[in-house]
Amino acid sequence: MRLLALILVVASSSAAFARDETIDQLKARVESAAPKERVSLALRVAELQTSAADKLYADGKNDEARAAVKDVVSYTEKAGDAATQSGKKLKDAEITVRKIAHKLADMKRTVDLENQVPLQDAIDHLERVRTQLLAKMFDLGKGSQ
Repeated sequence: MRLLALILVVASSSAAFARDETIDQLKARVESAAPKERVSLALRVAELQTSAADKLYADGKNDEARAAVKDVVSYTEKAGDAATQSGKKLKDAEITVRKIAHKLADMKRTVDLENQVPLQDAIDHLERVRTQLLAKMFDLGKGSQ
């Protein structure tokens, strides 16, 4: 019973630690992680950067927001590549990339015309990543029959 309690405490504290990691720490972990873990880490970076971009656009920090959007594109690409390479977490990656694309589309409606172009470019890129993930998911399904 004590061992179970200890395991639960350690697991919850390590999960809390993972949530408290900075974006830079997560980025560093993405580079050295195994492909299966890289998917989750890269998607987490992309989600955090999506939220950061939204706040930065709202605060009028357009250059910083565009940099965050570039990170979103880069890390969704890394997640997609890792999921495709490993064949794992394809569905999770596709769902998360779709949600991020929707958030970027919502964001696009709130910014000026100059900032809409980079957001649309990012949305288009995320849709290509989703298409690749879906293609891989259906290829795997055909191979198992």
